[in-house]
Amino acid sequence: MRLLDLYCKAGGASKGYADAGFEVTGIDIKKQKRYPFTFIQADCFEILQDLDYLRTFDVIAASPPCQTHSRTQHLRNAQGKSTDKVDLIPQTREALIASGKPYVIENVPGAPLINPVQFCGSSFDLKVRRHRLFESNLQLTGSVCDHKKQGKPVGIYGSMRDEIPGGGTPQRLLSKHVRLWELTG
Repeated sequence: MRLLDLYCKAGGASKGYADAGFEVTGIDIKKQKRYPFTFIQADCFEILQDLDYLRTFDVIAASPPCQTHSRTQHLRNAQGKSTDKVDLIPQTREALIASGKPYVIENVPGAPLINPVQFCGSSFDLKVRRHRLFESNLQLTGSVCDHKKQGKPVGIYGSMRDEIPGGGTPQRLLSKHVRLWELTG
């Protein structure tokens, strides 16, 4: 089965879909040098307008930018990056519904998803206390958090060479741990 992964970034979710047996095609507006599957550099919003193209896939997954809804938007503001206050979830949902295909929209807690289920990194034996919400036109069952089992969590946020003006640098993980999350996220 063919799966289209919109807003795919480096391919963390794509890896999970591929492991589940899907042939994955990822689309992102920014070039992804290490994306491990078929990749198309394009504006996802433009792709969403092409219903005929969307219908060539069996399933569509989308992870619209989360900065507008993220609890860490204040960190971005402190770094001088701010959020663009663009919420692509409504337009993404509208196009996915119009495609008539099974779909999943992933985003952060606080995002305006309809009847979402929650998954937590602690449910997958990761040392990441990272909650994500999923909306779908299919029946989904979320996971149960097991924060006690996971021990002290690690944080994944910020980007390379981030600094907060006037002091501090966000905590970062060793690259192998970040790569693990990208591959299993």
